[in-house]
Amino acid sequence: MPRRSTAYIALVIAAGVFAIGHGLLTWSCANQARFLSFSLIALAASGMKIRLPGVVVTMSMNFLFVLIGISQFSLGEALVTGCLGALVQSVVCAKTRPRAIRLAFNVASVACSIQAAYTVDHLPGIHSGLLTAATYFLANTLQIATVIALTERRNVWRVWRDGYFWSFPHYLVGAAGAWAIGISDRLIGWQPSLLLMPILYLIYESTRLYVGRLEEAKTRAEKDKVHAEEVAALHRRTVETLALAIEAKDQTTADHLERVETYAVEVGRDLGLSETELEALRAAALLHDVGKLAVPEYIISKPGKLTPDEFEKMKTHTIVGAEIVERIRFPYSVAPIVRGHHEKWNGTGYPDGLAGEEIPIGARILAAVDCLDALATDRQYRRALPLSEAIGVVHSEAGKSFDPRVVEILERRHVELAGMVGSGGRIAKLSTGAKVVRGSAPAAGFEKTATMEDSHRDLLSLQRSVAEAGKRSAMLDRLNGAIAQCADRDSVYAALRSSLPAMVAYDTLVVYLRRGDRLRPEWLDGRDCRLFASLEIPVGAGLSGWVAETGKAIVNGNPSVEPGYLDDPSKFSMLRSALAVPLVSGSRVTGVLSLYLAAYEGFRAEDLAQLTSVGVSVAGALERTAHSEDFVVPAAP
Repeated sequence: MPRRSTAYIALVIAAGVFAIGHGLLTWSCANQARFLSFSLIALAASGMKIRLPGVVVTMSMNFLFVLIGISQFSLGEALVTGCLGALVQSVVCAKTRPRAIRLAFNVASVACSIQAAYTVDHLPGIHSGLLTAATYFLANTLQIATVIALTERRNVWRVWRDGYFWSFPHYLVGAAGAWAIGISDRLIGWQPSLLLMPILYLIYESTRLYVGRLEEAKTRAEKDKVHAEEVAALHRRTVETLALAIEAKDQTTADHLERVETYAVEVGRDLGLSETELEALRAAALLHDVGKLAVPEYIISKPGKLTPDEFEKMKTHTIVGAEIVERIRFPYSVAPIVRGHHEKWNGTGYPDGLAGEEIPIGARILAAVDCLDALATDRQYRRALPLSEAIGVVHSEAGKSFDPRVVEILERRHVELAGMVGSGGRIAKLSTGAKVVRGSAPAAGFEKTATMEDSHRDLLSLQRSVAEAGKRSAMLDRLNGAIAQCADRDSVYAALRSSLPAMVAYDTLVVYLRRGDRLRPEWLDGRDCRLFASLEIPVGAGLSGWVAETGKAIVNGNPSVEPGYLDDPSKFSMLRSALAVPLVSGSRVTGVLSLYLAAYEGFRAEDLAQLTSVGVSVAGALERTAHSEDFVVPAAP
């Protein structure tokens, strides 16, 4: 028990002992029969208890006889009646045996209350039953509320208001009953006045019914509160479940979503958004990319610029995302934020071309913070920018892509906001990389023709169409012919070194071969070979890994996203663009032919067509000259 509550209890007990002692020392009893009759009825009334809502104490009908005693008896008689009633109330029908200190406090607090009310009632010129009842009510209930608040470390006012204030009208009814019995006592004597005791039962029943209704109302309110909390938790779980679905498709997104949520909500608070608007913004921050579930995975994970057709498909994620969110039926407006988070301040965004204040405020906030975090984190197509550079890019788009007010807040608070985000993990990652060893084949068997065969046919068709249209240059024809005549791999690589630079300019060339789930450099040519010689690229990771996984070529990708490239601080490279094509053998990708160039946007569509044709020839030659021993990366000349 806290020291303050112990000290307070000791103080009340001491005051109660003093009050009882004072009453007994000044004891007087004008009519013992009347005193005994009222005392016996008072003790019986003490057993008529009502449990008060919100606190662990009870109220009995003994208070009516306390008020009668204060107005009709001496102080000693009133103290004896009230204190004995407090003992009976604490012991009779108690669920647990009360501790001695609790009994002492209960009796002492009643004694102090009777002393205070008796003093007020007998002040010269006062003698007001209403004032006496109010004094007894306040003295008694405030003492108990104080000890509860000190013991449970709660607010005294709230304990008294919630647990006792409602019962004051019943004390007033008790004061009226005491007044009626006093009038009867003076007019017809005390014996007939006992016939008014049914008033006691009426007060008890009305109080019990009232408390019952209070308990029912409180129970309904608590159930409504629990239901509201469960609905809110359900919405939250729905949001996080959809966020997990996004993360399952694009594993770089989970931490990004948590950061965007934090940034967006803080910016929204600075802009004075209401709690409802902030909740909508919080949900939209987690769900703004849910529409990517409808976008082909190879587009989402592409480590380079999108083609016009791919971008058209990507843009649909705003519309699909809004449609998905709309079906959740949030109690606040989330779908418009998801739909509009790629709209631009100057009206050049998508999907609706909204401008300025036409764009929902949540979408304006989300657009800016999403861009800032995307710039400051690694993506498939580029490395992360320092936060200071990323905020500079966002600043340059103020008034063009982004709301200037949102940009101003981000400029002022971006360092603080970055520090507010933890290490992530609130949205748990899914086991997308788990290895399932059971289940050797589906019941219907495997498809005989793999997707890679379609890719191979596409490449062969491209080669035939280029040849038939006369667009293949003589050099391409000679190189393919030379490769076809090669008897070993060294001859293949020598043919590439002698002829390919004149057809497609490059600074570095790497032939990667697939070994299990890794790509390893088989042959290198040009400068910066040391940056690539030791790489082991997981299939699906980086630029060349994406080409190996999807069987699709990529033009003007970012070389810096190759895993392991430039991880060593002592390494430095000026390579800025990449052209990579898959080496397809039969129905599988066996390797990747990648060219790297120092110039930005250094490769053209014609280069892609020529290298695709060369890749087909190289893949065939490598398959023809395959050997079982491990390949050794030769030193570049």
